[in-house]
Amino acid sequence: MSDPYDTTLCVEELREALDQHGITLPSLGVDILAAGLVALGNCNIATARELAAALRKAAER
Repeated sequence: MSDPYDTTLCVEELREALDQHGITLPSLGVDILAAGLVALGNCNIATARELAAALRKAAER
């Protein structure tokens, strides 16, 4: 079973990394119903496209 503290730290690290690319996932958080899972949540199309572009750019490095 995952440590809830580790999951919370992971969420914060992801939030900070996304923020470096100007991306905000409003629903990002710890899934309280399933231990050790991160809830990425919903986002609008513009945010999904920004996330895809950031991932493609990172993959090119």
